[in-house]
Amino acid sequence: MRSKEIEDYKKNLKFTSKQRDVIVGLTLGDGHLETQNNGRTYKLKIEHSVFQKEYLDWLHKELHDWVRMTPKLRLKNNKPFSYHFSTYSHELLRFYGKEFYNGQKKIIPDSIEKLLTPLSLAIWFMDDGSLKSKKHNTYIIHTLGYKRDELERIQDVLSKKFDIETKLHVQKQKYLRLYIVSKSAEKFRNIVSPYIIPSLRYKLGNINA
Repeated sequence: MRSKEIEDYKKNLKFTSKQRDVIVGLTLGDGHLETQNNGRTYKLKIEHSVFQKEYLDWLHKELHDWVRMTPKLRLKNNKPFSYHFSTYSHELLRFYGKEFYNGQKKIIPDSIEKLLTPLSLAIWFMDDGSLKSKKHNTYIIHTLGYKRDELERIQDVLSKKFDIETKLHVQKQKYLRLYIVSKSAEKFRNIVSPYIIPSLRYKLGNINA
């Protein structure tokens, strides 16, 4: 499409409720919101390793009307490294840019209680979560970029909204990870499992355990 056609097309774009959940989950996780006009509009940039191509393709499909480009391969040392795509830059993404960023720093906003849904939690888990270990059939979300008070905020939301108990674990003496305590593991798994795509279901571990 030509630039005028693109701008006309963008004027009619609206998020579905599912797309809003996807954006929240991605913004909590590995997605990156970027503005090039001092916050008037934002675009969402998404990138995953070549081993998570199915997941990236699924995200691309969910956001298809917001995306012009097909996923592109990125090389590192002349070898396939990752796939990536970006949404259109749009004023409707400004809300998420203002909520989830303080300058260039990603944050967990006060509004997270309202914004967090089972789908957005599942996407955050697909981005940054893992099974703690085969011995401990419960889960960790790697939240290394967030401050303690922000993680305490999300702990409170998980407890109040989903009845999931969590703890904060210190990694490498300075980073914090969100740990789903064992007694809440099954409840957490039941909440996110319906949304986990086939290639990432290994993160759930032995669901019959």
